[in-house]
Parts: sequence; C-alpha cells; structure tokens
Amino acid sequence: MIPLRRASAALSSVRLRATAAATLVVALALGLAALALVAVLRGTLQSNADAEATRRAVAAAPYAETLDVVRATPVSPGVTAPGETLDESSIALTKQAGEGEPLMIGKSGTVQLRDGTKATIADPDVLLTDDKSASATEWAEPQKYAVAGVKVATVGGPAMVWSRVPLEGAEKALQTLYSALLPGVPAVLLVVAGMTWISVGRALAPVAAIRAKVADITARDLHQRVPVPGSKDEIAALATTVNGTLDRLETAVDTHKRFVADAAHELRSPIATLRARLELAEPSELTREALADVERLQSLAADLLILAKLDAGEPLRAAELDLGQVAAEESVRARRRPEVRLELDIEPDVVMKGSRAHLDRLVTNLADNAVRHASSTVRVRVHAEEDQAVLQVQDDGPGIPPEQREAVFARFTRLDEARARDAGGAGLGLPIARDIAHLHGGTLVYADSGFIAKFPLNH
Repeated sequence: MIPLRRASAALSSVRLRATAAATLVVALALGLAALALVAVLRGTLQSNADAEATRRAVAAAPYAETLDVVRATPVSPGVTAPGETLDESSIALTKQAGEGEPLMIGKSGTVQLRDGTKATIADPDVLLTDDKSASATEWAEPQKYAVAGVKVATVGGPAMVWSRVPLEGAEKALQTLYSALLPGVPAVLLVVAGMTWISVGRALAPVAAIRAKVADITARDLHQRVPVPGSKDEIAALATTVNGTLDRLETAVDTHKRFVADAAHELRSPIATLRARLELAEPSELTREALADVERLQSLAADLLILAKLDAGEPLRAAELDLGQVAAEESVRARRRPEVRLELDIEPDVVMKGSRAHLDRLVTNLADNAVRHASSTVRVRVHAEEDQAVLQVQDDGPGIPPEQREAVFARFTRLDEARARDAGGAGLGLPIARDIAHLHGGTLVYADSGFIAKFPLNH
C-alpha cells in the first residue's frame, strides 16, 4: 500500500508533470516541423527536377524540329550499319523500326537500338517520338525520373520531345534528412526533458524549503519563519504571505497563552481564599461538596498555569537528579485509595539532567492517574536501559484500548464519560506529563498496562 502511495505521489508531482508536458509539446512541435520539412523538401526537389526536365525539353526542341521520324526501310550499306557511329553533324537518322518508335538525339554517348544497331547521341535523357505516343513511361519510370514533354513540328509532322531528370539525387537528399531526424529528434527530446527537469527542480527548490520549514514549526516555536528566496517571483510572494500568516498566528497564540496564564494566576488567590473559608465553616454535606469542587478548581487552575508556562517555552532550569528518588518520593505523596497498594521497584543511581519541579509534576500526574484506575495495585519502576533512564507506572486496571492510546494525551480528554466527574481529572494530567517529557528530550507512551517515560541519561 505504501509503495503505491509513493508511486502515486511521484506521478502527481509538479516537477514530473511539467517535464512531461514540456516534452510532449516539444515532441508535437518537432514532429509537425519534421513532417513539414520533409514535405517542403520533397516538393522543392520534385519541382526543381520537373523544371530541369522542362528546360532540357525546351532546349532540345529546336534540334528536334530539324529531324524527321518516318517508317524506314531496312538499313542499307552506307547509311547505318551495325556498330557504325553516326557523324555529329547528322541531323536526320533512320533505323529499322515501326512507325512512332523513338529516335535519340544529341552529340555524345552510344545507345543500343532495338534492332541491334548503335548510334552516337548527344543526350541519353532526351527522346523524340511522334505525336501518337502519349507518354514515355517505359523509357522513364515516374518513381525514378522527372519527365517533361514538349510538342514540336518536325519535317515529317507533329512530334514530342521528352526529357527526363533522375530523382536519385532528391532521394539521397531525403535519406540524408531522415538519417539526421531519426536520431536527432529523440536526442532533442531528451535534452528538453533533462533541462525542464533541472529547471523546474531549481524553481521548486524554494517551495520544498518552505514546506519543510512549515512542517517543522509547532505551537512552541512560532517565532520561526520560512525562507524567502531572492527571486522576487510568485514563490517569494508565497513565502512572504506565509510569514505574514505566521506573524498573525504567533500574535494570536501569545495572546491566548497570556490570557490563560493571567486567568489561572488570578484565580489562584480567590480559590485559595474560598477553600480556606469552606474549611473553617461548620461541617455539613453542602460544605463538603463545595470543598470538593473548590479542590478541583484549584487543581484545574494549577494545571492551566503550568500548561501556559510549558507553551510559553520558558527555559528549563535543569540540574542533575536521581530519577528513582524523585519517583519514590512523589509516588508516596500522590493521592491514595485505601484499597490500592503501591509497589516500588527503584534502581539506584539513575541520574539524569532535568527540572525537579517539572519531574515531580510528571510523576505525580502518572501516579494519580494509575491510582484512579487501578483495581488493587500500582507499580512504579525506575531503571536504566542502554543510554536512557526509564520510568514505568503500571496499574492492574482495565487499561486503555489500542485505538485510544494517543487520544489520552490530547488536552481535556477523558475516556470514561460514565465516571463521576469528581472521581476523574479534567483531562490535563497526561498532556502535561507528555509535554514535560518532551521538554526534557524524552518520550511518554502507553504500553504494557502502564505509561513508560524515557529520558537521556546523564553520563
């Protein structure tokens, strides 16, 4: 499942999509440009060959007009003999042929006639036929030659002068173009994809830095700000906006923390006064209930005050202390139920660095919680494990369901709603204990029928 999510995230990344889009656009543009280039070049070469064929036919027309294409009698001695070469000044040739058969004209070259005779010609790519010949496809294949014909009036009557130009040069030029385009287009696409990938990566690097910094900012360090790139573009504007939002959020959180701290501090004096008066009043059921409520208010005010101090990020006044001694003393002082037995398993000399007041509160909260939920026994154990000091507070109560073991560390969370409110806490003891553990560089989790806190040992 996780690999599929990672693959989906990779495929949906802006960098990959931008690279794919740019490569696709360039591929379409290059494909259309290549097709247009091939079509234009082919048309140009064909047009040039046709023009050259027409030029040759037109140039040969004046000579062809002086010739006569007639049905000839068998070749007689002195006229044309096998293997005989005609003189260059000859302007009329006859051969054993049927009516309409071609006659080559020109000044150089030798051709083999159908009756076996040879004749010297000027240009093998020019042909003279009578006007009854519609074309010269046998002489010049359309796929290999560009052919042009010009009507002329010879001595013997109307005739056609045909001219051909080989298309071999045009085909070679097209083959050269193909050999350049076939490897060239993929190479260009690879370069475009690589450059786009690098460019988009560099452009999105500030976004990654902003995301990492925002993910690292918590309620305790709202003073941090995301880096603003010097590009002065949309990403820089985004970073500036995020910093402005963090400024407003920090101000609001600070105001809230000060309000909670001030309210908790101001409530302590009147609550203490009210408790003293209730303790001095004549005992009754009403005063006992009121006194219990005042004790809960006093505890809640104390919890709110310490939470405000923890959230404010006050510097920790740490010193070396023995975690076992702290755990033993505070467990004994914790609220007790007559039917619950306390067992201590304390390893000596588990020394760590921390605040005695904070650790006292952590142990007290964990012990109170264990006593509240235990059936008959609470066990507090302290020992060293590798490079960590470990505090375990276990009870034989019903325990916490696995799906709710993280929820209990949320503020004002009480799992047993059926429990009477005066028998349970306000839901701040465990959140305070975890905040204290984090403040000391440690952890606090629920496992093995109890809470386990781990702190770095002081070596």
